[in-house]
Amino acid sequence: MTRDLKPARLAARDILRVGAVGLRARRARVVLSALGIAIGIATMVAVVGLAESSRADLMAQLDRLGTNLLTAEAGDDVTGREVKLPKNAVAMVERIGPVRHATATANVDARVRRSDVVPQERTAGVTTQAARLDLLTTLGGEVARGTWLTPAGERLPTTVLGAVAAERLGITRTGETIMMNETRVVVVGILKPIELVPTLDRVAMVGFPAAERHFGFDGHPSTVFERSTDASVEDVRAVLARTVNPGDEAVVKVSRPSDALAARAATNEGLTHLMLGLGAVALLVGGVGVANTMVISVLERRQEIGLRRSLGATRNAIRLQFLTESLLLSALGGGTGALLGAAATHGFARSRGWATVVPPWSLAGGLAATLAIGVVAGLYPAIRASRLHPTVALNSA
Repeated sequence: MTRDLKPARLAARDILRVGAVGLRARRARVVLSALGIAIGIATMVAVVGLAESSRADLMAQLDRLGTNLLTAEAGDDVTGREVKLPKNAVAMVERIGPVRHATATANVDARVRRSDVVPQERTAGVTTQAARLDLLTTLGGEVARGTWLTPAGERLPTTVLGAVAAERLGITRTGETIMMNETRVVVVGILKPIELVPTLDRVAMVGFPAAERHFGFDGHPSTVFERSTDASVEDVRAVLARTVNPGDEAVVKVSRPSDALAARAATNEGLTHLMLGLGAVALLVGGVGVANTMVISVLERRQEIGLRRSLGATRNAIRLQFLTESLLLSALGGGTGALLGAAATHGFARSRGWATVVPPWSLAGGLAATLAIGVVAGLYPAIRASRLHPTVALNSA
């Protein structure tokens, strides 16, 4: 009694071993082909990682600085002249129930110079503002050197410089003097950058009483800052303008400084999509390189294919061999690219002081895309190899 002979099936381990043999025999070509895949995956992983790291840093900033700060700034009337807010604007804002802190600054007509030998028109881009003693408490600002204005110091010709103002004036320590108009003023402090209100970084601040006494300031604030409870920010925003300037609320501009950080996060998201598109193009180019490598490999190994077929290898075995080579080649590039992308994310994030965030889904998605490209790039060469007739393949030069 005869028994039907069935072709033997290769185990998964054998298929991997046979596929790897073809890659080891052409290492230089494999490296160059995998490089295209690696560049595409590295770009995509790095873009996602840097975007997430940046977004995490922005969210941490918002959590630290708070989103409950509102500003009410005097605008211009119909004639183009700046409107003056009432002198008691801060006191009126403090009467709003949910408000916890309120303070103000005011523009002062005083030109700032490094010394009296510098012409008055050379102000180095530094302006003068009057500030209340509770300004730093409301804004969450900190002093880098020296001290903030004190109840005694706010009446004297003393100033606290913003971080940029100190740099532009060449002030590195307290105790030095600068000129405001024709008055010599002592620098008692230098602030750290104020993240929520960066315009104050370019300002020289004096006390309200000193501004009135030495520079003819009329006592009307220009900008009112307030902090309320998080849950009541929008409610306070709705009534802030008419509270600050009951007679003409339309000329008061109310804003939320934290919105600028949120807008930056949205801008980063749009840029991330663009960079992901570029990464996808690089990945596509890498896939074309893999397909080209596999086609050339089939042409070069026709005799090997014919020999294996004549020894009993089935068409399916040949297909699996070349498809496995393509998958291994793509996986090599994808794995290398994922590592490079994660390393690039870590290095850049560390240089910026961010926490490194590489979402697991970006790594998994990158590897999945790599395997998909490996299948697509290797499918045609594998089918072509399996269709070669053993006799024709063995007789090919």
